Amino acid sequence: MVVPLIGRLKGHEYAALVGGFFFLVFETTISFIIMFLPIPIIQWFHNHSRTLFHRFSVNPAKGKSKAEDIADAIRKAKDFGELCQYWGYTHEEHVVLTKDGYLLGLHRLPTKRGQRKRNPGTSTGKPVVYLHHGLLMNSEVWICLTNAERCLPFVLAEQGAYCFDVWMGNNRGNKYSKKSVHHDPNSVKFWNYSLDDFAWHDIPDSIQYILNITKSSSLSYVGFSQGTAQAFAALSIHPQLNDKVNVFIALAPAMSPAGLAAPLVDGLMKASPTLMYLFFGRRAILSSTTTWQAILYPPIFTSAIDTSLHFLFNWDSQNIPYLQKIAAYAHLYSLASVKSVVHWFQIMREGAFQMYDDDVSAFGSPGGRAYRPARFPTKNIVTPIVLLYGDRDSLVDIQTMLKELPDHTTVTRLNGYEHLDILWGKDVDKDVIPEVVNALKLHCDDSSGSPDEFKGGFKVFER
Repeated sequence: MVVPLIGRLKGHEYAALVGGFFFLVFETTISFIIMFLPIPIIQWFHNHSRTLFHRFSVNPAKGKSKAEDIADAIRKAKDFGELCQYWGYTHEEHVVLTKDGYLLGLHRLPTKRGQRKRNPGTSTGKPVVYLHHGLLMNSEVWICLTNAERCLPFVLAEQGAYCFDVWMGNNRGNKYSKKSVHHDPNSVKFWNYSLDDFAWHDIPDSIQYILNITKSSSLSYVGFSQGTAQAFAALSIHPQLNDKVNVFIALAPAMSPAGLAAPLVDGLMKASPTLMYLFFGRRAILSSTTTWQAILYPPIFTSAIDTSLHFLFNWDSQNIPYLQKIAAYAHLYSLASVKSVVHWFQIMREGAFQMYDDDVSAFGSPGGRAYRPARFPTKNIVTPIVLLYGDRDSLVDIQTMLKELPDHTTVTRLNGYEHLDILWGKDVDKDVIPEVVNALKLHCDDSSGSPDEFKGGFKVFER
């Protein structure tokens, strides 16, 4: 008789499993206690963590500069609306009802800075672009930058005579989409979703809603990280969706990452992806993050995020300015289901961009697998695809990815860029945004960007 879990783990992996379990029990207990603490006591912890930080800091704080004031204002913004208000933009909020009953928040920038649309919720007559965030994020990640010139949505809204009607989506379960007409957010059923559900419902339903409001026949899609994976999946299983997306621009594209940089964690999760359920349950993952964010002094919280990113992905985050981290890390995390993370570990384990595997008992069985989970047929995508990736991004294996994409895909390599750099790096206004704008202008013209024009195979560029 073979016990699946025992048969796949080594001694040091068991030690990590037990240690991780006790750490999570400790962390959950502390978070539970904190949940019942009065706000003055939480503020006391925050203030004392600040005092300790400055006591042991090499460069103790002096007077605040203008840049620090901006970063502090961005960090303290409570939501998408306050971020827009800080930069002088008027936004619209919309709600999409998916076919399976989830209510998704959409944010829109229909006008330039300082302007207000006379009839909200109607067509602007401008070309439409739709931006979608990554894993454990929400739409705030696009606009929490410390200067407007590095903020992609603002640049698109200000593009002279060729300005765009800019929309930003949100995944089910996150800060702006935590509601369903069928399930209570506190129930396991609400969080029972994976990448499959984003592809079957969230992306196509959001796109159709936007096209209905704008009276446009198609829009341009810009995704970041998992936001690209959701589009790869959606376009591959909805042939008719390709007619509604005139270009798909993938920033830090994700399809089948090789794994994590931490060998112990990587080996443990690949050996049994469903261990995530043992660690985190079957609802939202890392839900206590916002609690720790409220208690810890921002520089300490920022240091904790940097340390975690280096441990898990070997990212140094040197291209993101320190004050940008202070501002943006406060908006980095949003709720997501444990199941969606399990799905990613299944993809990493199998080395294939596949649909969620419900047959968890099949992993590690001595007789092999009786079936193979369906893979997303990404080679069938007709929409023009533009990839922008960093050559220091451990989550992107560009050669493996290109093998699974159609020949009309074009690629731009960003030298020295890691994953999050493409969102918040100090030079995105020079290296990333111009590439996005040029691709949008090229493909928004119906006479340009047809896959038939790319007969030479993949086009690879460098910056």
